[in-house]
Amino acid sequence: MRPIIAVIDDDRNILTTVSIALQDEGFDARCYPDGEQGLAALKRHPPDLAVLDIKMPRLDGLEVLTRLRRESALPVILLTSRDDELDELLGLKMGADDYIVKPFSMRLLIERARALLRRAALAAAHADGGAGESVPEPPMERGDLTLDRARHRCTWKGRQVALTVTEFLLLSALAVRPGHVKSRRQLMDAACSGEAYEDDRIVDSHIKRMRRKFRAVDGEFAHIRTLYGIGYSYGEG
Repeated sequence: MRPIIAVIDDDRNILTTVSIALQDEGFDARCYPDGEQGLAALKRHPPDLAVLDIKMPRLDGLEVLTRLRRESALPVILLTSRDDELDELLGLKMGADDYIVKPFSMRLLIERARALLRRAALAAAHADGGAGESVPEPPMERGDLTLDRARHRCTWKGRQVALTVTEFLLLSALAVRPGHVKSRRQLMDAACSGEAYEDDRIVDSHIKRMRRKFRAVDGEFAHIRTLYGIGYSYGEG
């Protein structure tokens, strides 16, 4: 069966463009022009993933997410504007799985959707005892850091750190070669499957959020290092 993706956005041009792109990639796209209609549809006929615009009249994306999370763990991607950093943070705290900044490329959205659907499928298979699973890729271990890419799980000193898909990909790109410096553009390429449509400065926001999450687990965490004017590296020591 074709994976079902629900898109809720009051911009009908975005709904049309996203719907066509998703269907061309083998998805079943269901589009809704406002939060109330979209939330009712999500509850009545749950899709495999939802894409929610934050800024909508009547019922915005954050309120849709809040009500949805009371009864569902459905994977959710938020669509935000460049000035919505506070809303992005609130959305992630409320349970959004990832966010994409407008304007965005369809390829970026599709790759994010595929990554979340793969993660959901692996989690479901793991919950069922792993029946039918192929041999999983071994976790990447870098000192106190463990990245289980098969299950999209990150731990630091044995404690889980909840990362979005984007954050997980960025950290993986850094940790695969400790001490090696990568530019923002290289990191966006790694996180966006070769299509770095977003402003590469958005990497700074993702890195800042990651550091905050790790420091909530370990106040001394300082392994994601900034080389001003150059980029970032991951250091084990």
